[in-house]
Amino acid sequence: MRIDVVTLFPEYFESPLRVSILRRAQESGHVQIVIHSLRDFGIGRHRVTDDAPYGGGGGMVMRPEPIFDAVAHILAEVPEAERMQIPIILLDPAGRRFTQEVAWELAGHPRLVLICGHYEGVDERVREHLATDEISIGDFVLTGGEPAALVILDAVVRLVPGVLGDPEAPRHDSFAGSLLEHPHYTRPAVYRGWEVPEVLRSGHHQAIARWRRMQSLRRTWERRPDLLLRAALTEEERSWIARWEAERRALLAPLLGEGTVPGEPSARSPDEECR
Repeated sequence: MRIDVVTLFPEYFESPLRVSILRRAQESGHVQIVIHSLRDFGIGRHRVTDDAPYGGGGGMVMRPEPIFDAVAHILAEVPEAERMQIPIILLDPAGRRFTQEVAWELAGHPRLVLICGHYEGVDERVREHLATDEISIGDFVLTGGEPAALVILDAVVRLVPGVLGDPEAPRHDSFAGSLLEHPHYTRPAVYRGWEVPEVLRSGHHQAIARWRRMQSLRRTWERRPDLLLRAALTEEERSWIARWEAERRALLAPLLGEGTVPGEPSARSPDEECR
């Protein structure tokens, strides 16, 4: 897989690309990440990349010419038929929300181009006539698209086959299957009086798998119930949720009266669920 990043600040990526998964993915040859300085395509001897907005207003707007020229340079040697299949992604707060599903979608492409916005934004003609997709990593303000590009790089690269040592690892991450990940424990078995759940030390693989699934489901139910709307659940798992909801109602009824109060976790501890 190859990912090209167009940015005003190529140095922003120097350290992250030299460590951890991103470094190993490149060294192993599974992924090629190429950073392009937008100023190399700037206008005139001062390499201008921005200008004042038509109609007035504060801030500067990124000009279209350097961005179009940078992408044209990146794809110059790509046959036209293939070029049309390469996602050209503008990182922008107005874009669709980046999720694990989107990461899997992007990881399925052999090549991506990421365009980092800056200042007040980019000239609208970049959206209309160059970008094939717009992505936002959340409802908050960043100085530019560079942090968002790093988030997407990390999330996508780890899904490329061969990058992680365990090919099944991405399938067990949080949000895989629309659920948050189950709790993890390691040695010591007892720390400051806090014990690792007995089931995890039992060696009973089926019981462990069931415990992990239950904890994953319960954690999602407590913290991100919105994710359950698109989760594929068995009848047994739906019965777990129904029981937790009943416990919640019973717990709150003396204080608030009858009825379900959304978003309030049950008082039972996670370990009690598998006893």
